[in-house]
Amino acid sequence: MATSVQSPAPTLKGAVGQYKELATERYERAKELDADTKFGAASYPEWLPVWDNEKGEVYPPLEPFDHVEHGKDADPALPNLLKEGTVINDITASIGAEVTGVQLSQLDNKGKDELALLVAQKKVVAFRDQDFANLPIEKALEFGRYFGRLHIHPTSGAPKGAAEIHLVHRAAEDKSALEFLQSRTNSVAWHSDVTYEQQPPGTTFLIALDTPKAGGDTLFVNQVKAYERLSPAFQERLAGLTAVHSGYEQATAARNRGGTVRRNPVSSIHPLVRTHPATGEKALYINPQFTRYIVGFKQEESDYLLKFLYDHIALSADIQARVKWQPGTVVVWDNRVTAHTALVDWDDGQRRHIARITPQAERPYET
Repeated sequence: MATSVQSPAPTLKGAVGQYKELATERYERAKELDADTKFGAASYPEWLPVWDNEKGEVYPPLEPFDHVEHGKDADPALPNLLKEGTVINDITASIGAEVTGVQLSQLDNKGKDELALLVAQKKVVAFRDQDFANLPIEKALEFGRYFGRLHIHPTSGAPKGAAEIHLVHRAAEDKSALEFLQSRTNSVAWHSDVTYEQQPPGTTFLIALDTPKAGGDTLFVNQVKAYERLSPAFQERLAGLTAVHSGYEQATAARNRGGTVRRNPVSSIHPLVRTHPATGEKALYINPQFTRYIVGFKQEESDYLLKFLYDHIALSADIQARVKWQPGTVVVWDNRVTAHTALVDWDDGQRRHIARITPQAERPYET
């Protein structure tokens, strides 16, 4: 069971896993709405970020809740999800699939249960030709709530009146990433989302609004396969170990750039290996963005083991999938058994605007 650590901030040990910030700049809304600019107006202005939904208030700490894992209730044949006319193609042999012929917004509850199971099995699924971006935002949120309590991100922008949407928004003509790369060799930042929470996300959704014609893809890695690649003796050594996951660095980075921090930061203690409740699979559950150190280990010991695991994840291209964005795409993935990183590899200022709906799941546990 995860342990919440409210205060004080965790003691950072060494340089392993420190938060790597690649924040987008605040933008000029008028420019994003101007059709006469180089890249035209944002396609979905109602989804543009604001930071004033809270009117200056600080949200209280998140309370525990009972999560229902709908993938456990699904028909394994997936008859309500993959109906006649549906085409599903694997992205790689070990992770990921692309699906056409399914309109997610039209699924009934049985179909949603099967969606949760399929995503747990495939780890990440890109559904093409979806209508989510054209729905009222509340309808998209209602869909997401079926899979768990929706997370409100402590620092990111959200559409006006819809704090439960996390926006990944790089405005047209924003080239701040080039400045970032003056001091970094790459933009890769492997992570699972907000793992510092007591109950981090499970089945999660990304909705493409505007994306570059080329570039801005997202890489996903299969953390189940990463665990299974380890020797039995090494797996045995990881059994029972826990690590601190911290949100303090993210909050500090937001404050340093004059941003919003809606909720006081927390850290939590989670197992290094967690079990998925629907599939029973075991997965590595550490990431260099938010994992800080292994509980009970000395600094050098923790740094050494975490660095090995981070390198193992990053170098295992044979258990990774690269998902290409295009208009109408909704990517659904399971944050419990994957890690991912955006790729900031376009430099001509094209707009990248993606919305995340983030249902929280159970407390991580290891069987």
